[in-house]
Amino acid sequence: QVQLEESGGGLVQPGGSLRLSCAASGISIFSIGAMGWYRQAPGKQRELVAGIPSGGTRNYGDSVKGRFTISRDFAKNTVYLQMNSLKPEDTAVYYCYLDKSRGSRSWGQGTQVTVSS
Repeated sequence: QVQLEESGGGLVQPGGSLRLSCAASGISIFSIGAMGWYRQAPGKQRELVAGIPSGGTRNYGDSVKGRFTISRDFAKNTVYLQMNSLKPEDTAVYYCYLDKSRGSRSWGQGTQVTVSS
């Protein structure tokens, strides 16, 4: 059973920064094909925020390009999302995902990010 523990969400002012973490357990780093985040705001469609495949280029949603950076620490089985220049439109629940090399996907429980004055 793959488990994803998310942390780092919270309330931040517009223009501020947050760093999300997602730590994977129950799986070898060598069995991970990709990790990243989707987000979903109330009443909105789920959208890809960022993904980092083990053997490919990083992906970013158009709305976060230039502001968010995804990275991985292989020793800690952890992926990070550095979010800068946050906007109210970034307010959402952020869900970490993990894709196994053979294709199945696991989800974290979600962490709330609220950008508000």
